[in-house]
Amino acid sequence: MIKSRLPDVGTTIFTVMSQAAIEYQAVNVGQGVPDFNPPTRLLERVTEHLYQGNNQYAPMAGVVALREAIAVKVMRCYQRRVSAYDDVTVTCGGTEAIASSIQALVHPGDEVILLDPAYDSYQPVVSLCGGTARRIPLLRPEFSIDWQRLKDALSDRTRLIVINTPHNPSGTCLTQADLDQLADIIRETKITLLCDEVYEHMVFDGAAHVSVHSHAELSERGIVVSSFGKTYHATGWKIGYCVAPKALTAELRKVHQFVTFAIATPLQYAIADFMTEHPEWEMELPRFYQAKRDYFNTLLASSRLTCVPTAATYFQLVDYSQISDEFDTDMALRLVRNHGVATIPISPFSEQSPRKERLLRLCFAKSDAALMRAAERLSAL
Repeated sequence: MIKSRLPDVGTTIFTVMSQAAIEYQAVNVGQGVPDFNPPTRLLERVTEHLYQGNNQYAPMAGVVALREAIAVKVMRCYQRRVSAYDDVTVTCGGTEAIASSIQALVHPGDEVILLDPAYDSYQPVVSLCGGTARRIPLLRPEFSIDWQRLKDALSDRTRLIVINTPHNPSGTCLTQADLDQLADIIRETKITLLCDEVYEHMVFDGAAHVSVHSHAELSERGIVVSSFGKTYHATGWKIGYCVAPKALTAELRKVHQFVTFAIATPLQYAIADFMTEHPEWEMELPRFYQAKRDYFNTLLASSRLTCVPTAATYFQLVDYSQISDEFDTDMALRLVRNHGVATIPISPFSEQSPRKERLLRLCFAKSDAALMRAAERLSAL
């Protein structure tokens, strides 16, 4: 009999709901997958590199041209100078970046602070390392950090704090004051930060993303994770990257080389070209997704769902308490089976959800036609 290393882990809620969407032929506004293509010029560059012979293993840390383009971008966006050779590592999406980072840093008996709701890949990797996740609920309704509770949770075994900004699933963002508060709390400790910033270029209403890159103190003790899949509508390419000080990067790469070793070569070259040719892309992305958010919210205005304000990401939380008192997983399954709309319940993101919370996560990275079909079905509830 197999002794599982993750006995409490089943199939992710994203897989469950996406499979249900297929089974019931539902409109899928659940999983965060755009239903439109990456930029045409980026696709053209992929084809060109396929035929130029760039089809063999890339360097373990990533194609040099791409790492150099990332370093230029970090300076342009966040005024932080990083070494393309010592500080940047290209990974198999943000998920591998997170997993390799945790495995590089966490030892048996170590504790890791997670802020609930937390992306569901964090805790299983901590468990695989023999660590313990200390989960701290974010304060409702703002999904803000309870700084006193976080401070009280620290011990001499705390090895890592994971933060996610912009935050999935709530769409909230940390502020400069938040980062300063965090710096004050961990200044005299040996705690490292893992900073999941994959939605960095989807911040709305004229606000700017406040990155750990821009915080002189925290950037020296943190690994920042980013995602090309999110930024370029190419989640299936599974390409992300980590930026971290040289010593942290060295440890990360020790794990990365035995997890994936290298990432698809022609895709890396194509992204490097596109970043150089179109540095304006990430500056235009907020306007694109804000228009999607506003359009979807307008369509839902006639429904009995209440849209929770979202400042970032391509997710929209909706409160369904005027429709049902069902637990969120039950509500999500009923919606997909009976009403043809796939959503994501947020309780799987948390160790314990508030008893009265009735929230679902919707993704608006969809065509206007798909958003309209989803809204029509939801408005009929």
